Amino acid sequence: MKKIFYLLFAAVLFLFSCQNKSNKNSTFGSNAEVQRPNIVYILADDLGYGDLSCYGQTKFKTPNIDKMADEGMLFTQHYAGCTVCAPSRSSLMTGQTTGHTFIRGNKEWVPEGQYPLEAKAITIAEVLKDAGYVTGGFGKWGLGFVGTEGDPNKQGFDEFYGYNCQRLAHNYFPGHLWDNNKKVILEANSGDKFVDYAPELIHKKALQFIEKNKDKPFFLFYPNTIPHAELLLPEEDLKEFRGK
Repeated sequence: MKKIFYLLFAAVLFLFSCQNKSNKNSTFGSNAEVQRPNIVYILADDLGYGDLSCYGQTKFKTPNIDKMADEGMLFTQHYAGCTVCAPSRSSLMTGQTTGHTFIRGNKEWVPEGQYPLEAKAITIAEVLKDAGYVTGGFGKWGLGFVGTEGDPNKQGFDEFYGYNCQRLAHNYFPGHLWDNNKKVILEANSGDKFVDYAPELIHKKALQFIEKNKDKPFFLFYPNTIPHAELLLPEEDLKEFRGK
């Protein structure tokens, strides 16, 4: 696994355009009317600092990300917690350095996924959930198989959809994804077929989460798999770049 860069723009900000007023909440003071901004955190997997036109890339354009950057801010000193995937994500979720966070490497777990976060770990999702947020994770997890103590549903996420295993996430057309504790078989991809494009399926679920919770304070963690590893995508998206 290569280094993960957190390249975050408007989406990583507290999106004040989507602010919601909440009822009194003892977490922030018993007599205060608290305004909780919605939070959308997009993690681009293995996207380099120089891969975006808003950071100076000239060989190709990234207009949608550039738009987010233009409406938000650019991060120029925001680093991955580690050089490999699982401990980097563990650092991100817990706020701990790799000298303190429980996950120290990409150790595999049988039957699927990676070694789980310990039950006593406190994640950002748990903190926000305690503060009255609805929490959702959509993309790649890699911090504990379904049913283990590292299961995203046991680490503060009300909803999860995507890859539990970061190794399986190398495949953009996988045989299955996970909808919380339900294994979703993508039969159209059987026999090495390229039909159900997982990033699109995950994206639709993330948008549904936003729509469903738009009137509540929510935390959306979106650890996208693109552009890491496989680099396959539907022909309709690839054709304009053929020969370039």
